[in-house]
Amino acid sequence: MAGKYSHLRIGVLAFQGDVREHMQVLSTLGAQVIKVRRPEELATVDALVIPGGESSVMDKLVRQFGMQQPLRSAIADGMPVFGTCAGLIMMADNVVDAIVEQESLGGLHVDVRRNAFGTQIDSFEVDLPMPGVSEELIPATFIRAPIVERVGEGVRVISQLHDGRIVAVEQDNLLGISFHPEVNGDPRVHEYFLGRVAQYVEKKKAKI
Repeated sequence: MAGKYSHLRIGVLAFQGDVREHMQVLSTLGAQVIKVRRPEELATVDALVIPGGESSVMDKLVRQFGMQQPLRSAIADGMPVFGTCAGLIMMADNVVDAIVEQESLGGLHVDVRRNAFGTQIDSFEVDLPMPGVSEELIPATFIRAPIVERVGEGVRVISQLHDGRIVAVEQDNLLGISFHPEVNGDPRVHEYFLGRVAQYVEKKKAKI
């Protein structure tokens, strides 16, 4: 679908997780999408999606492929980044229950607890309110999902479960959610992110 997002070049960090699923949703919305595994690929994109997976494994692969510092620099420079599930963990300043020597990229001023809902068999689906993203409830799939336990300065909570647990946050150009919007065919969260990326690109052009 060509359209208002066709000028945006979005990278999907392609070490693990639902890479193909994210690429399909973004492509359907009209964006140009590439896999990102190397610094030179990261340098060509307007924004990045960090998919779910196993955060400790993803951390090791990011470091093994020399991507940790380029990713940290991109986040610090203001690149829009959208992290889902393990991607949220990767973006968090502090990871609760991290395994020994696990690191995150940081930048998102939150504490995130890994596997907060239990194991794979504890996966569940629920319809979530996400004011600002959609006026209607959004179907959300939680798979070994993390929870945001603390939000710091500049972080806006954009969705919570009925018991108040935080499952989606936003800080400047960073968007982090606990669930997997790429698996149920609903594109609204990705579309919201692309809208934010479009604003970022326009502001960047205006400064040139």
